Amino acid sequence: MAVSDKVRKLILVMQQGEITEHHIYSRIAARLKDGDNKKIIAGIADDEKRHSEIWKQYTQTEVKPRMFKVRWLSFLSRVLGFSFVLKKMEGGEELAQKNYSIIEKEVPQVRQIIDDENRHEKELLAMLDEERLQYVGSMVLGLSDALVELSGTLAGLTFALQNTRLTALSGLITGISATLSMASSEYLSAKNEGRKDAAKSCAYTGVAYVLTVVCMILPYLLLPNDKYMVALAIMLAVVILIILGFTYYISVAKDVPFGKRFGEMAGISLSVAAISFVIGILVKKFLGIDI
Repeated sequence: MAVSDKVRKLILVMQQGEITEHHIYSRIAARLKDGDNKKIIAGIADDEKRHSEIWKQYTQTEVKPRMFKVRWLSFLSRVLGFSFVLKKMEGGEELAQKNYSIIEKEVPQVRQIIDDENRHEKELLAMLDEERLQYVGSMVLGLSDALVELSGTLAGLTFALQNTRLTALSGLITGISATLSMASSEYLSAKNEGRKDAAKSCAYTGVAYVLTVVCMILPYLLLPNDKYMVALAIMLAVVILIILGFTYYISVAKDVPFGKRFGEMAGISLSVAAISFVIGILVKKFLGIDI
């Protein structure tokens, strides 16, 4: 099947993309337990391979998958969940759609592939029942509470104590106590609502909280005692990065707006930190406490 050189180059790119995604989908499906998710993802993997074979009829070339991408996305699917990875992959179909419009002039079968890709997206949107996404609310609760409460506490203690070790010690005690309090509150709340997943909900809240606490206190543990202002700056940068990463994850996995959610969480956390820092200055000045 003869095509122009320009179209053949585009088809080679599409062919490699399809066989690469076939391997990614296959690896994700292979590690899932039997169920609807496994069947749908395995079916999509078969479609991707079939698309690659269609392109091969035009290129007459055997292409190899991009194994780095296969391994990387397979790894991410284990860490961040398959929902996040699949959403990212489907989001990349925009470039494919542009190439399709050029290829379609010479390859009539491209319309069938476009229809398959559109069906993929609808199926993926309908299948998002991954456990970790069911507990996003619990993770957001733990994460946001830790960011707001501890950023304010550390900012206030930074100037009041002016010592990284003392600030870290005080922040760690506060963080651990707050983690236990928040997790137990989530458990009791879920129990009162008659939910059978109270323990899991509690665990997700507690883990999100304690990981956030560790990340925020780390600069105070690593820097010398007199570098408390540097530790504060790094801690605030860590807060922004945590909010950025988590907001991006949620925006991709759950199809929610990124900008507004990020602005709200960052604005609240930094505002509380600024107010608490001023309170630390005032307390130190008016109480005359010098440590």
